[in-house]
Amino acid sequence: MASRNHGPTPASSLATPLLSDSITPTTPTRAANGHARGHDGDDDLCAAASVCDGGDPFAFLSGDSRPPRPPGPSPADPFRNRTPWLGGPYGWARTLLLAPVAAARLVLFGLAIAIGYAATWVALRGWTDSRERPREGAGPMPAWRRRLMWVTRLSARCILFSFGYHWITRKGRPAPRELAPIVVSNHVSYIDPIYFFYELFPTIVSSDSHDAIPFVGTIIRAMQVIYVDRFSPASRKSAVNEIKRKAAGNSFPRVLLFPEGTTTNGRFLISFQHGAFIPGYPVQPVVVRYPHVHFDQSWGNISLIALMFKMFTQFHNFMEVEYLPIVYPPEIKQENALHFAENTSYAMAHALNVLPTSYSYADSMIASRAEEAGKVTGPLQHCLYSKFMCQF
Repeated sequence: MASRNHGPTPASSLATPLLSDSITPTTPTRAANGHARGHDGDDDLCAAASVCDGGDPFAFLSGDSRPPRPPGPSPADPFRNRTPWLGGPYGWARTLLLAPVAAARLVLFGLAIAIGYAATWVALRGWTDSRERPREGAGPMPAWRRRLMWVTRLSARCILFSFGYHWITRKGRPAPRELAPIVVSNHVSYIDPIYFFYELFPTIVSSDSHDAIPFVGTIIRAMQVIYVDRFSPASRKSAVNEIKRKAAGNSFPRVLLFPEGTTTNGRFLISFQHGAFIPGYPVQPVVVRYPHVHFDQSWGNISLIALMFKMFTQFHNFMEVEYLPIVYPPEIKQENALHFAENTSYAMAHALNVLPTSYSYADSMIASRAEEAGKVTGPLQHCLYSKFMCQF
């Protein structure tokens, strides 16, 4: 039986989540990354067409049907930023015209970072050493310290303003924390976590490498970050246990995860990692869009400095954030985190009007290293001859 997304779940039910430490496919035709194999291609295409034609986008959550999947390998590249460096004559003219504006935005960005860092340092002082990682099992941040972090949150909004996000369109609203203690979102740009820091001030799950980033490392420690080394099984297991613990206690903020594990260009969803779904708590999906004509704001095959420069030299950058209905875990234990992740991925893909693919974080690493080595020039054309990129 599929997950439900109609009707509230009592807060008391959160105390007894579905525990599924091992992710075992329910049928032999499912691939390890959660995408179906061996289905008839026509059936999948018909199912996808029926969804696109209209109807309830979450109807599959209350029925026995499975989300449709792409029928086979695809040469699509979900990681490539498609904007040229300056974008032709219009890009040159815009850059020259907005150069003084870009300088002012850079000053605002620097001031916001400095003020936010200072406020965070004060909020952490005496509670935990701002230079140390948060300890596993530590309690929630005291209320007065969280209130002080509002200075940093407003600084984050100023950072967004400096990048050209003068207004941000929001659809829907966050569900009460006691109903959905875990929030999952697609990941397109470094702008995503800045927005959620301002909007929700959640606990985030982050790569342990982010701890060493100047200023940023200190600020995310105030979010009681859950660090994970994605290449270490022990670290991943420890992170899941921390997610369970913090999701179970209403004294902690929401837990935010980007289950794709890396940024994409927003035209596709790649396969979800299962850390957000193993604990078995209801999750609220959120989708982020960056509508554009001339400037692709995704953080793909483009350096951070180049992306920041492009943002500073735009008249305005558009951003839309949509909070979707809560997705509940399967009622049948055998339908474990794999099915839960698929349901959530499909709901988000439908809201974004994109296809879920079987690409993964590992594929983005392969593509990046191949491109650095000069072995690949097209947008994932190596899918035609690399067996690693064709595991659908």
